[in-house]
Amino acid sequence: MPRIAFLVSGAREIDLRDSSNHPTGYWLEEALLSYERFVAAGAEVVVMTPDGTAPVPDPYGLRHVFHYPAQDRDYFASVYRTFHHDPDDIRITLHHTTELNLVAGRRIAQRLVAAGRTVAQAHDLVSRAAKIAWRQDRDLVEVMRAEGLDGGLPETSLHEAVAELNAESQAVADDRLARANAIEGFRSPVALASLRDDELGAFDAMFAPGGHGPMVDLPDNPDVARLLNALHAKGATISALCHAPALLLAAPDRIDGQWLFEGFRLTSYTNEEEDQNEIGRLGLPWLLASALQNAGAIFDDAPYPWASHVVVDRNLITGQNPYSTEATADAVLKSLALL
Repeated sequence: MPRIAFLVSGAREIDLRDSSNHPTGYWLEEALLSYERFVAAGAEVVVMTPDGTAPVPDPYGLRHVFHYPAQDRDYFASVYRTFHHDPDDIRITLHHTTELNLVAGRRIAQRLVAAGRTVAQAHDLVSRAAKIAWRQDRDLVEVMRAEGLDGGLPETSLHEAVAELNAESQAVADDRLARANAIEGFRSPVALASLRDDELGAFDAMFAPGGHGPMVDLPDNPDVARLLNALHAKGATISALCHAPALLLAAPDRIDGQWLFEGFRLTSYTNEEEDQNEIGRLGLPWLLASALQNAGAIFDDAPYPWASHVVVDRNLITGQNPYSTEATADAVLKSLALL
């Protein structure tokens, strides 16, 4: 049974330019779904934090807008693909997905079909309205009403579709939090600092989920450096997702004086994505993508923000953002011959 060192940030606060001691932690979706995927595949997963402090989920990541059901996210993707012939010309920001009710399109389309429209007609109405909302920064329901694209649905029905999505998304968030709280390793993690070098070298892989917490207690951490050195020396899988590649900055130098991951292709949460989230807009003391490039990494991000993107270079596996969670976990499982 392969053993995975599951390194979670124990940080609870981060100092920002405009907000000292801002609450932070690990990103719930990334940590929980990866953990469950590893366990289901048959791996032994050892949850640890740098000092054994029980980790906490980032409060920002508990909001319902980060837990839309997959069917609704997939339907929205089918909608915004109609905005341009070339998907690389489409820029969908966090604002679009969390503040304009665009992800409610599937629920609205269902109501249009129930009212007599075909599936194709419903998709067309929603897509036309969504394109206007996207271009003009307007709420989807308001656009459908004002532009005559509501297909005859009463306004109350449109708002009910939005409320239904929000309620189900909150239920997903609540369920994920309950599942994470039920995991013994999250309640009582191993202290990375307590493990000897030979114990670290006994792991077959390591994985770290994101959230802004990893930017606080993982870079420049000597115990993280010991873990990286022990695993890299034997070619074991080293994997980090979203903000967690910050831990790579703790890596020691090679014998030639270069950073341990000098010249490796990798990815992480990008500067563009950082500029779109609430914490990033408050002003981070440093930007992860820039720091990794300055350290000597070859940065490889997706053509547009929020796309699922995983980079594998030798024994290093990195994922760009929360939407890369499952693909990153699967890449780790493949490296361990568990998938």
